[in-house]
Amino acid sequence: MRVARLAEAVILAWGWRKRLIALFAGASGALALPPLDLWPLVIVPMTVAVWLLDGAVGTTAIGRFRAGFSAGWWWGFGFFLAGLWWLGAAFLVEADKFAWAMPLGVVALPAFLAIFPALAFGAARLFWPEGARRILVLAAALAVSEWLRGHVLTGFPWNVYGMMLAGEIHLAQFASLAGLYGLTLLAVAIGAAPAVIGTAKTPAGRWTAPLIALTTVAALFGFGFWRIPSGPSPVVAGVKLRLMQPNLPQDAKFNGRNGEAILNQYLALSDRATSPTTPGLQSVTHLIWPESAFPFLLGRTPGALSRIAAVLPPDVTLITGAARAGEMLPGEGRPPIYNAIQVVNDEGVIVAGYDKVHLVPFGEYLPSFLDTLIRRVGLSEFVSVPGGFAAGTNRTPLAVKGLPVAAPLICYEAVFPGEVAPRGPRAGFFLNLTNDGWFGQTSGPYQHFAQARLRSIEEGLPLVRVANTGISGVVDAYGRVVASLPLGVEGVLDAPLPRSGPVTPYARGGDAVFAGMLLIFLAVSRFKRG
Repeated sequence: MRVARLAEAVILAWGWRKRLIALFAGASGALALPPLDLWPLVIVPMTVAVWLLDGAVGTTAIGRFRAGFSAGWWWGFGFFLAGLWWLGAAFLVEADKFAWAMPLGVVALPAFLAIFPALAFGAARLFWPEGARRILVLAAALAVSEWLRGHVLTGFPWNVYGMMLAGEIHLAQFASLAGLYGLTLLAVAIGAAPAVIGTAKTPAGRWTAPLIALTTVAALFGFGFWRIPSGPSPVVAGVKLRLMQPNLPQDAKFNGRNGEAILNQYLALSDRATSPTTPGLQSVTHLIWPESAFPFLLGRTPGALSRIAAVLPPDVTLITGAARAGEMLPGEGRPPIYNAIQVVNDEGVIVAGYDKVHLVPFGEYLPSFLDTLIRRVGLSEFVSVPGGFAAGTNRTPLAVKGLPVAAPLICYEAVFPGEVAPRGPRAGFFLNLTNDGWFGQTSGPYQHFAQARLRSIEEGLPLVRVANTGISGVVDAYGRVVASLPLGVEGVLDAPLPRSGPVTPYARGGDAVFAGMLLIFLAVSRFKRG
């Protein structure tokens, strides 16, 4: 049997051969992520993971943990290297200054992140049962390690394994019940189930787990078809959004000398006709610009506000990303600078705003425990604002005239499941302003958009997303893309605002369903027939 021979080859592999098998198996998982979204390929990394652990032997508990840890690190290194290679594009924006550091950045982060699956593999190997039960142990261990990856050191839940199933809109609906980590638990279990075909000794042992996995996939599809309405989502009456995607090169966007030219481009593009019935701004109610739209402080540039007011028709509101200066504190050399969303009315007055709470380490601030070391090697210059941004203190809702209350999210704040909804009354939609121009036309912006879309499914809220270079778009409360602009194009997009959907179990209970599933997986994995 070919599968049995393949399993045996992996289980008996040793040394560098085993490490290379783990590396390429983990890397294959990126094929199931955006932009390819080949979700059936989740089988490859997860099935090989089981066989790698079968062959991770040791005479003591420490020896078994170490063998599992090693296999898991190489498996995880391959996964994160193939899934995050596009981070290297950011080092080429100012290549003369930072290209030297690209190999370090591209390799170091995957090497660090690989510690999480390594710990999961090591822990799973300590409790590795026989038969199909080991699939549940692996799923539980990897799901817990992914939850930890999303929370430790401010968290980095990018490309969590559940995203391998999230590209298929019907499978992704399970996130409305159990969130991304619940989807992860199923993704690992479904993907790992075929491992027993190559290792079980009886026909029942070979086919029971794969048949359960197939049944689970069918049930997920059934739930998805049941949950998604047959027609388009209803829209908020009287709202017509205009999303502006300028597609500015990243090196030009942060050059202060380009401020006036950038504002000119924004104003001209924003008033562009899109159809005979939509000749320009007079036909919309809200204009939205992307994150960090200007290389200057909008609140301290009255000339820019006056020009915006001159272009905005009566009762049209601008929502834009813009850096904001706070109040100078005693003893400080400069005021705190916030990465913010600001709302400007038709008189050029900033009437509301939101300061980003979850900043990007190294990109927007330097973690204090690494500050000294990083400055010594010159990496402090990666922070886009000298001295770094200050973090907002509260995830507050954003009230905009004419719109339901928004849950504002700047950039990668949208990738954190369970942290996207502000406290208080339920918001009507997610407003996500971002700038993925650092990463060019790589896989990164596609992955970013997919993660933001999954938040809509989890919380039952539509998403309005405006990105400098793309992908801008409107997504309904079931994750369906209502309208979008592709990556790497300049344009404006007019779209209605979908209404919010019913409150989901995940929105009510967070990771409670995931925790319950985890306990069931662990309990079943310990069950052994007498």
